[in-house]
Parts: sequence; structure tokens; C-alpha cells
Amino acid sequence: MAEVKSDIEIARGAKKKQIQEIGQKIGIPTEHLLPYGHDKAKISAEFIKSVKGNKDGKLILVTAINPTPAGEGKTTTTVGLGDGLNRIGKKAIVCIREASLGPNFGIKGGAAGGGYAQVVPMEDMNLHFTGDFHAITTAHNLLSALIDNHIYWGNELGIDTRRVAWRRVMDMNDRALREIICSLGGVANGYPREAGFDITVASEVMAILCLATDLKDLEKRLGDIIVAYRRDKTPVYARDLKADGAMAVLLKDAMQPNLVQTLENNPAFVHGGPFANIAHGCNSVVATTTALKLADYVVTEAGFGADLGAEKFFDIKCRKAGLKPAAAVIVATVRAMKMNGGVKKEDLGKENVEAVKKGCANLGRHIENIRQFGVPAVVAINHFYSDTDAEIQAMKDYVASMGEEAILCKHWANGSAGIEDLANKVVALAESGASQFAPLYPDDMPLFEKINTIVQRIYRGSEAIADKSVRDQLKAWEEAGYGKLPVCMAKTQYSFSTDPNLRGAPTGHTVPVREVRLSAGAGFVVVICGEVMTMPGLPKAPSSEKIFLNEAGHIEGLF
Repeated sequence: MAEVKSDIEIARGAKKKQIQEIGQKIGIPTEHLLPYGHDKAKISAEFIKSVKGNKDGKLILVTAINPTPAGEGKTTTTVGLGDGLNRIGKKAIVCIREASLGPNFGIKGGAAGGGYAQVVPMEDMNLHFTGDFHAITTAHNLLSALIDNHIYWGNELGIDTRRVAWRRVMDMNDRALREIICSLGGVANGYPREAGFDITVASEVMAILCLATDLKDLEKRLGDIIVAYRRDKTPVYARDLKADGAMAVLLKDAMQPNLVQTLENNPAFVHGGPFANIAHGCNSVVATTTALKLADYVVTEAGFGADLGAEKFFDIKCRKAGLKPAAAVIVATVRAMKMNGGVKKEDLGKENVEAVKKGCANLGRHIENIRQFGVPAVVAINHFYSDTDAEIQAMKDYVASMGEEAILCKHWANGSAGIEDLANKVVALAESGASQFAPLYPDDMPLFEKINTIVQRIYRGSEAIADKSVRDQLKAWEEAGYGKLPVCMAKTQYSFSTDPNLRGAPTGHTVPVREVRLSAGAGFVVVICGEVMTMPGLPKAPSSEKIFLNEAGHIEGLF
């Protein structure tokens, strides 16, 4: 076998085109591209407004099975499919999220795809990119500073300092900051209180930026953020602190989608990056809706497995933005099936057809779940060199037994040439008009019923369980006019249950709701189930240890 180049080596060898040329391919004039160097640019708000009357292309969602340490390659398949659709003569745009710095230096790595199905410039995308996340961090922390400043100068709004709901954020994995005491050091520094940090991608400001339709909508949503409560438990909003205008100013440029390119010089919008647990885990509505006005096909993805990402894409993003997906792709690998079938990571290289068959139950559950939304689906088997013909056939046979098709994809090694079959199948599904998309539950269903609906129909649990305090909080929000909001389930991504070690397709489990949070600006209720971290920590040997500049000044170690 020929030497396999690393992702960053492949990215560095890319023959990139000037970003203006990429813009011209999809009808964006040079004057409406705000360049960041030669290979990335923001798309002007004026241009976005000018294409609102265009006909929409077809929206394709790429989702996956529950993630395993073996890796699934969802972003790689999203990028590969975009290239594949362009290869067969369709005008296609890829829409993905931006990468968070924290996971890059931790354990997860970047979010630009891999192999010969990547978006470039990979190094920029996985580091500071166009500064969007820095702007979100700053806007969020401006609000934090204004809260403490307001309390310091007399607390005219009557904020109960025990009930400040707004934490601080930074775009780094730093467990030491999860829970802190702030304002220590005497009278000059304010009133000491408990506080803490989340990672930037968990910020409600991030979710708001990704759901807002324009700057006016952005400012309104920022004003709707609940930052604290008074002693009588009435909410204090960001607009009460007159924070919304300044926050919107900080986010003005960040609202504009970023245009980059794939290794095959096809357009990609990379914009926003909400956490797929505490938020809805999809790229921005502005990027997706703009891409739909410029292309025949828009390929996008949702975070984690379909039980989290696809459910939120359908029930939150599509509901809020009026999107109607034409088809879905469920990414799975032979290796992940073997892990779900009980094989340890170190033994994945050995053929084990029985383990593949056993592990396919997880894939089957996701196929059934996508059907519940009325969206036709196809399974993409993301190929690894260690996969055997018998293992691949076992997966294909299983998917066929469920009445669907599984297609072997070799885009990681071969780029668009390795994914033509999937591209043709996606076109056939999308053009068939088979999609009868509808969200899982109606707006006017009570909040706890919405939670139970997801638990029973998507997770196949027996019921959601919650203390009286949680149920009372949900009822209070309904009485305050928030009952029509969708729910955003925050649970482990590794299982249909709240136990990360319970793989496969469990049934009958209860799902304990530990806490609920109202994201009034974003427009959803966060439901925290089991142990979910909103500020990750670094592993014992973080990826940062292998990241450095080589003698030529090039970055090494990013993946």
C-alpha cells in the first residue's frame, strides 16, 4: 500500500484558487466578497439580501450513527458528497460548522474533513479563521461584565446575585474554570459570588448567531437573553442592561458567512459552530438559506449521531427557518459497527463479521428515526483500508433488510471519484419528491410532553423522569409564554441512553432530566440529561503536545 499522507500534508499540497474565482462559480460578484487573505472571504449582507427571491435548491442532511472512538467521518463525507455532486454535473455547495479551538488542542481534532475530502485552508479553519468565535466570546463576556458592573453601581434592576444565570466563556478546554468565585479582593472589586466558564461553542450567543436571519433579528434575540432573576423570580433581560446594541455591533462581521473551497475547488460555506449537546449543533441559518439560493444542492451536516444532531436539525433549525430537507445520508463505518458489536478498539483491524452484524442494530435505529421525520435516507459506508469484503457485505445486507440501500464510499482516499455512486443516489432520492418532512412534535405540545416524545420515539426509552422542581420550572415557562419553544436535548452523544457505555440499540431505559435552562434568545429550552459538560477538560496527553511549527514555518500536528 502506498504511503498515506496526513490530512495536513494533503491540505498543504492543495492547488487552491483565488477566493474571488470560487465566488464567481456561484454568482457572487467580487465586490460582495470581503477577503481574508487570498483563500477565504465573508459574503456581504447586501448580497445575501439581494438573492432572497431566488428559487431554493435541494437540502441534503448528512448525519451519522452514535460516534465511537473508531471514528465515522461525517464531515469528510459531507465534503466528499459536495464534491461528488459537482463531479456529476450538479451545482452544489457544502455548508458546515466552524471548528472550536478547545477540541483542536484536546482530543477531537478539527472540523475540516479529512483525506482527499477536505475544506481548505485547513490550518486557518481549525485555528482563528476569520475571528467569528473571538467575536462571539467577546460579545458574551461583554454581557457578563455589564451584569457585574450593574450590580456594583447599585443594582437598580434588583438582580438577585444568587440567581445570575449568565456565565462567562472562552474557546478552550479548561476544567479549572468550570466553577469559580469571582469579584474577590474587597470592596473595589464588587460583590463575591459563584460563577463559572463554559466553552464558547456552548454560549447562547453562538446559538443565536446561528439561528438569526439578519442583524435586526440578531439584535432582538440578544435582547431576549435572560441573564438573571430578581428575588421575586422575575427575569432580567440583556436589553434591560442595554447590552443588545453593543453586542450586535461586536457580531456585525461574524454574522456574515465565510466562503472557502474544497480540495477540488468547489464552494463551501463554513459558518457558526454551536455545541451539539447544549445547543442545536448545526451551521448558521444565514449560510444554509443563502446557499440554497445559489445552488441546485446544499449538503450540510448536524453534530454527533442522528439521535442528537439530526433530531435538532429537524425539530429546531428546520422548524425555525422553514427548511424542508429533500434527503438524508446516514454515515456509518465497519469499524464502528464492530465497536457497537463489542469489539475493543485495538482489535478493530481483524475481520469479525458477526460483530458487524451485531453492531448494525445501532445503525438500524437511526434509519428508523430518520423515517419518522418523513425524509428519505441512504446509508454511506465510509471506507477504511482494514474493511473486508465480507464485513462490507454484511452491512449492505443488513441495510437492505431494512428496505434501504447502503453505498460504499471511498472519498477519503479518492476524493469525488470515490463517492459518485452516493451522489447519484442522493440526486435520485431528492428528485423523487419522496420527502414528506415534518417535525416530530407540534409547537403547542406542553414542554414535558415534547421531552417525553423524543425520549420514547427517538431514544426508545420508557419515559423521561424529572423532579417536581424541574416540572414546575417548565410549567412556569409555559405560563410566561415560552411553551411553544422546541426542546434541545443535552445528553451523551455515545448512546441512545444517558449511559455513554450502553452501546447498540437499548430500549426501555429511563432518561433522567437533571436540569432545564431557558435559552430565550435562541428560542429553545435546553434539557440536561445525565452528565453533560459545558466546559470540557483536556486529556492526559492533549493534541497540543504534537502541534508545532516546522523549520519551514509550516504548522505540523493539526488533524
